[in-house]
Formats: sequence, C-alpha cells, structure tokens
Amino acid sequence: MHRLLTMKRLSVLFLCTFAVLVGATFAWQALVKAPGERCEAAGMWWDSQSRQCAKPISIAEITGRPNGQTRAEASDAKNRELIAIEDVLEARQKARDVETERQRAALAAERGR
Repeated sequence: MHRLLTMKRLSVLFLCTFAVLVGATFAWQALVKAPGERCEAAGMWWDSQSRQCAKPISIAEITGRPNGQTRAEASDAKNRELIAIEDVLEARQKARDVETERQRAALAAERGR
C-alpha cells in the first residue's frame, strides 16, 4: 500500500514551502521595506501609501520670505516695494507729460511764426 504523504514527500513539501516563504520575505524586504529605509537615510520623507520619496522643503522656499519674518512683515515689505515701483512709474509719466507739453509748445511757437 502506497501512502500519499510519506516522510520524504512531507520533508520536500516543507522545504519547498520554507524556501518560498524565505524568498517572499526577501522580496518584500527588497521591494517594500528597503526603499523607505533608503529614503529616510538620505534625509527625505517616505510616503508608504503612494510609495514616494520626497524632499522636505522649507516654507521660506514656497513663500519667498526669509525665515523668522512674519506674514505681516513680508506683506508690508512687498507693499513698500510696490509703492516704490508706482512712484517710479508716476515720475516717468510726469516726465513724459512735461516733455509732451514742451514739444507741443515748441510746435505751436513754430507754427505761430
């Protein structure tokens, strides 16, 4: 009488199952766990849900204002900069208007001769 599960077959089945599980463990380590560890070792952030390694950035890089400066201070500085630009543009417009009036007066004087 031949038995289906002999000791030799059981040991081969156990070794094959063990080898598959060890291989799956190494594959999981290499494909799932290792990228996150490499990312964090590089000083970046690892998002396990999307599996993305991202570089943390400072809020100063996003807003363009230096560290330690409040939003109100940055807004005031930007407003002062805009006022200075408006003043320059207004001065240029006044200079153009004066030059236009001078040219008109010169043209009228030339026609009046």
